[in-house]
Amino acid sequence: MEKRYWYVILAYVLMQLSSIIGVPILLFFNIVTGGSPQETITLASTYWIIFSFIVTLLIILYLLRSDITEKHRDFERSSVGGTIGWSIGGIFLAMFAQGIAANIEVRLFGIDPGSENTQEILQLVKMTPLLILVVSIIGPILEEIIFRKIIFGTLYKKFNFLISAILSSVLFAVVHMELEHILLYSAMGFTFAFLYVKTKRIIVPIFAHVAMNTFVVLVQTIFAEDIERLMREAEKLQASFVSFLPFIS
Repeated sequence: MEKRYWYVILAYVLMQLSSIIGVPILLFFNIVTGGSPQETITLASTYWIIFSFIVTLLIILYLLRSDITEKHRDFERSSVGGTIGWSIGGIFLAMFAQGIAANIEVRLFGIDPGSENTQEILQLVKMTPLLILVVSIIGPILEEIIFRKIIFGTLYKKFNFLISAILSSVLFAVVHMELEHILLYSAMGFTFAFLYVKTKRIIVPIFAHVAMNTFVVLVQTIFAEDIERLMREAEKLQASFVSFLPFIS
């Protein structure tokens, strides 16, 4: 793996751990205040997430500036039309893969289709709408750079697609800290890896990932009441497939 990729991974890891120092700093200087001590801590954590993600994205884009400006031969990458097509189609492909995985989890393993991680994130979004920027855009961009471009890309130089996609996707799933849904997150990671290999453009899985997360946020916040009403009506019909909403990844 190239040195700059190690720096990118290091920046990502430090970002994940930075709240240990960042949140106490915000609290010490009373930069963030809430109606109660617990609300103040929650707000401080949320604002630090926003700040750290933005700074880390800028750092990573700087570290990868040579990759961004690198010229590729036309036959190595998907055409503009193909890129647009796979970007849009990738959204539905990822949702389909997630739906299959969710049904396997429920029907074979009896796992609750709900996601505590997703619900916790959505609660924070409702408290601090600016967090949508991280959940819907910055987060997916960073994850695709780390897990698809760097980790999967490095493995793919040594192994075949199947091995590389499985290893990187399982790691992608583990990082989300919901081991009961490891199959579901792995299915998403595998789909994004396929999109990357198919088009040779990291923007394609990024677009699909951003679109999925944005969809989840909109559905479960802005349109939550309407969706809940439709879900109650759907339960009466008892559909053959498990009713679920995509996870934030």
